[in-house]
Amino acid sequence: MKKNPVIPYAIIAIIGLLVVIVISFVGLGQQEAIKKAEEGGGEKKDQPEEVATDPSAIFQNNCITCHGADLTGGMGPDLTQVGSEYSQEEIKDIIINGKGTGMPAGLVPEPQAEALAEWLAKKK
Repeated sequence: MKKNPVIPYAIIAIIGLLVVIVISFVGLGQQEAIKKAEEGGGEKKDQPEEVATDPSAIFQNNCITCHGADLTGGMGPDLTQVGSEYSQEEIKDIIINGKGTGMPAGLVPEPQAEALAEWLAKKK
């Protein structure tokens, strides 16, 4: 008895088409949610956005990659005594505007930059 080699491929093709159709219907059901998310989230649009002000958390989320978990540096410079080299305003300016080719500008919004600069200025 000889098996027909076309049948397994036809079954796979039919299953594939059914999967595409199911995924399309699921996507259509989520269309309204996607539209709201693109417009700013609907209800959240009227509420002010919360900004984290914990400098340690800000550092962990934005700076740790270059400056290390313990502030001793890596790709970026050592920040363990940055407060003895720069004032709080100078540190804030560097965070907001960047410095040279290594420190990019605008990594954190200004309220976070203020909190981070105050925290780093105490590192002496």
